[in-house]
Amino acid sequence: MGKTLDISDLVGSIKRDSSVWMKQHDKAFYWQEGYGAFSIGESQVPRVIKYIENQKQHHERQGFKDEFCGLLHRYKVEYDERYVWD
Repeated sequence: MGKTLDISDLVGSIKRDSSVWMKQHDKAFYWQEGYGAFSIGESQVPRVIKYIENQKQHHERQGFKDEFCGLLHRYKVEYDERYVWD
C-alpha cells in the first residue's frame, strides 16, 4: 500500500466505488459507518488470499464479530464494543 496513502482515504474509496457498483446492479447494500484495518507482511499474502477464497466457509464456523474481536484482543487493540458495531 505504501507509506503515502492514508488508510481512511483508501477505505473511503473502496466503500464509495463498491456502493456505486452495487447500486448499478440493483443490489441492496450498505456499509457500516466505521472500518478496521490490519497490516500484513509480504510472507502472509498467500495465506490471506486463501482466507479470502474460503471466507464463506470460514464464517460458517466463526462469525465475523467473534473473529474481529479476536483480532483486536490478539493484537492488544483497546476498544469499547459500544462503538465497534452499528
